[in-house]
Amino acid sequence: MPTNLHRALRATAVAFAAACTGLSASAAIVDVTVTVQNLVPANGIAFAPLHLGFHNGSFDAFNLGGVATAPIISVAEGGAGGAWQSAFAAADPTATRGTVGGLLLPGATSSLTLRVDTSLNPNFTFAGMVVPSNDFFIGNDNPLGYRLFDAAGGLAIPSITMKASEIWDAGSEAFDPAAAAFVGANDLRTPQNSVVAFNFAELAAFNGLATGAGYTFNSGLSAGSEVYRISFAVSPVPEPGSLAMLTAGLLGIGFLVRRRREEGARGPARAA
Repeated sequence: MPTNLHRALRATAVAFAAACTGLSASAAIVDVTVTVQNLVPANGIAFAPLHLGFHNGSFDAFNLGGVATAPIISVAEGGAGGAWQSAFAAADPTATRGTVGGLLLPGATSSLTLRVDTSLNPNFTFAGMVVPSNDFFIGNDNPLGYRLFDAAGGLAIPSITMKASEIWDAGSEAFDPAAAAFVGANDLRTPQNSVVAFNFAELAAFNGLATGAGYTFNSGLSAGSEVYRISFAVSPVPEPGSLAMLTAGLLGIGFLVRRRREEGARGPARAA
């Protein structure tokens, strides 16, 4: 006859199998840790906090050759991104949005973990100011450009690496080192009335200026220089019911093991 201990072990195995089944069933819900890294050498460009979101593909903040609108200007001119976040929320109310990092200096990293429904929000979008600059930023102009999760909820893109040639100029503020963030007075702005374009070469015009972080700026960038990396790590989220079932089984087996030890310590009962 199986003992109570054996029965409890079987019950725990059943609970564990059920928990694993529940885990598989809820694979669409995952915790995504987003890690950002400034890849440039010392004394190079820095980045304002990165605004990001997992979404259904409906939010398009800007386009190459188009006039920059308030959402992307709020990122490119000062980095605060309030209008970007508001426009994102209005365009896609079910998106999962966030902001990662403070001022990301050369070589620095920062991380943020968000809970994402991969079936609802498989796409990823982002935007962050490049400093020093008047209106430079990184970001994706195609809202469907980074489909992070496949149909099964698997991670399809483990990382995104940006090169200097992919740095954008919003075309909204005229170039002026005296008014540039990180090396000048960012409140002094002159409208440029141009369009969004790629532009990293202009960063060299800031060479030799003192930055807000205390170092003397040196761009040192070529078109192929890697400047920024966004990496993703995914952890599944088990259903609460599955966790409760597994926890109950483990508590039960622990109780039986403890009772058997106590009985063994007392020894066999003596006849009267």
